[in-house]
Amino acid sequence: MDRTAGNVASQVEHVDVLIVGAGISGIGAAYYLQKDHPGRTYAILEARGATGGTWDLFRYPGIRSDSDLHTFGYEFKPWQDDDAIASADKILAYLRQTAAENGIDEKIRFHHKVLGAQWSSAEARWIVDAENVQTGHLVQFSANWIFMAGGYYRYDQGYTPEFKGRDRFVAGGGQIVHPQHWPEDLDYTGKKVVIIGSGATAVTLVPAMAGTAGHVTMLQRSPTYIMPVPAKDTFANTAKKLLGDKRGYALSRRKNILRQRVVYQFCQTFPGAARKAIRYLNAKQLPAGYPIDEHFNPTYNPWDQRLCAVPDGDMFKAIRDGSASVVTDRIATFTETGIELESGKHLDADIIVTATGLNLQLLGGMSLSIDGEPVDLTKSFAYKGMMLSGVPNFAFAVGYTNSSWTLKVGLLCEHFCRLLAHMDAHGYDTARPEVDDPDMEARPLLDFSAGYVQRAVHLMPKQGNDAPWLMSSSYYDDVKLLRGRPVVDRHLHFSTAHASRTAPVAVSA
Repeated sequence: MDRTAGNVASQVEHVDVLIVGAGISGIGAAYYLQKDHPGRTYAILEARGATGGTWDLFRYPGIRSDSDLHTFGYEFKPWQDDDAIASADKILAYLRQTAAENGIDEKIRFHHKVLGAQWSSAEARWIVDAENVQTGHLVQFSANWIFMAGGYYRYDQGYTPEFKGRDRFVAGGGQIVHPQHWPEDLDYTGKKVVIIGSGATAVTLVPAMAGTAGHVTMLQRSPTYIMPVPAKDTFANTAKKLLGDKRGYALSRRKNILRQRVVYQFCQTFPGAARKAIRYLNAKQLPAGYPIDEHFNPTYNPWDQRLCAVPDGDMFKAIRDGSASVVTDRIATFTETGIELESGKHLDADIIVTATGLNLQLLGGMSLSIDGEPVDLTKSFAYKGMMLSGVPNFAFAVGYTNSSWTLKVGLLCEHFCRLLAHMDAHGYDTARPEVDDPDMEARPLLDFSAGYVQRAVHLMPKQGNDAPWLMSSSYYDDVKLLRGRPVVDRHLHFSTAHASRTAPVAVSA
């Protein structure tokens, strides 16, 4: 980016907390912050031109949640729709309603991409560089705290492996599409579609496209665990009618949190029994004689990777009626008319969808420096799953991989607000986690075997083997740690900057 004097802001806007990202995490963080600290100023920087994050970015057919909205939704705002597994448009409306009802949308600066942040210990402040992507100008903010709420994957680029013969297929008139960059005008009516992949995106696309396309084939290198689940939660809808939105939602949320934990623990403790149970449920959904063990029997144990949910078994219905099929094989090469497999079989295709995953990018790709020294994120440890060792006044939100994302984010936001209150009460302006055991075991930040995680795990901070350096995957453990225990422990160091300082002039965006 051109950073000549003409492209750099002449004034620096100051806020107490700068939130990065206006998706489900950023909107949630803003709600908790202004509820618990109404006197604090904040702004939300959003690189794109709309709120909603993931739910506004992805536009592929059928996009939906793979968690129930009674736990994926905010604790403070009841989910009122009858669908528990909801489509993106409903989730987006819910998020935007939350932002509008609480005046959060007025705090968002769209088209502001954060590039980097520099911490001054003397000033106890971050200076944050952001690019206005519409004008190319550099805008600077000053903030006492940064709350990074941008998730952990790249919004501008999905992951697609190198496929031999790709150019041959395109030259033959075929189209190749990645779900993260779905063309608005893509017409697949009556066409032969091959979807490469077997994760949540692929199993969503198959039934969504099958009713319109000529035929849809899901081509997978290896199977994934797929669970049919009800699209509607009868218990939740009944509780809502009997108890009202607020109490019915709270009860349903508690029930579903418990159910998620029981299923996860069962899969981890009794993987053989869990595998048999999932196979039985799949067999009930598929035609008699279907080769289940070829296409729906993964090599790994249940919940070593995330289970894929299919509401009302819609993917299995598409297989039963013949509009979709599954092929388990490896790609040899793309051809002018489709894909040649290592088995020698050929899949004819007009459109190939590469549902091959995400590229992870923690902190949105922004750089950090402390008193002029660059921060090497790979040498940092996550503290309580929300701060980084050695990095002051910096919080980030990463949700659960084995449960609803928002359950963890809500607890992190609560704890963050408690931390601010503690600092106010004692006159501190700086909080910095520090590792006191140089020999602490270092483990990957995301201890998950999914390919998109393994490709980027070496670029991420680490976690330890015990609290508070452990990235907990248990909501109940996190309730004890983040909600029940004090914010103070020996690993979190507080201080007050003594240098005289004057707040920069606040200007409008």
